Amino acid sequence: MADTQQVDAKAERTAARLAHRISAFSKAHGGAEGQVAYIGQRGARIVLVGADGGWGDVVAPTYAIAEQAVAKAGITVHESFDGEFAAKVRTGPYEWKRMAGIQLGG
Repeated sequence: MADTQQVDAKAERTAARLAHRISAFSKAHGGAEGQVAYIGQRGARIVLVGADGGWGDVVAPTYAIAEQAVAKAGITVHESFDGEFAAKVRTGPYEWKRMAGIQLGG
C-alpha cells in the first residue's frame, strides 16, 4: 500500500510540474490549446499552440500524467492535431529552413 501512495505522490508532483510549465507557456502566448499524443514507452507528448501562434511541447512519462497536467493547467485539449487547430500554428524562418533542409537531405 505504501508503494502505491508513493507512486501516486510522484505522479502528482510530475503532473503539477508539467502543469506549471504549460501555464507559463499559456501566459507567455496569450492563452494556449493543446493535444496529447501517446509516444510509446517514452510516455505522451503534449503539443501546445499559443493564441499568438507560437508553439512548443512537453513530454510526460505517461499518458495519464499528461492528461492530469493539461487538466490542472486548464487548457483546451483537442483530440487530434489537424484542421483548425493545426492552422493556428505560425512558423517562422527557422522552421521553414529546417523543413527545407530535411527535404533536401540536410
